[in-house]
Amino acid sequence: MATKLTLRLDEKLIKEAKGYAAKRGKSVSALVADFFYVLRKGEKSSEKAASPTVASLRGILKGRGVDEDDYKRHLKEKYL
Repeated sequence: MATKLTLRLDEKLIKEAKGYAAKRGKSVSALVADFFYVLRKGEKSSEKAASPTVASLRGILKGRGVDEDDYKRHLKEKYL
């Protein structure tokens, strides 16, 4: 069951959080929930916890023959 949580934050921070969330197609509530999820996972595991989005991508390129050199080449093409 979802329950309302009130946070008191600086107006500028709230505005930035809303912009950040909008760029990612999420609500600020979803961002806060992701943050608490990561905190909880960090306490349960010695590994660094990944956000739900990152966790869903884990292993997606396995067996595709993509390596670090491919990634570096992509970055050079993108930014140079």
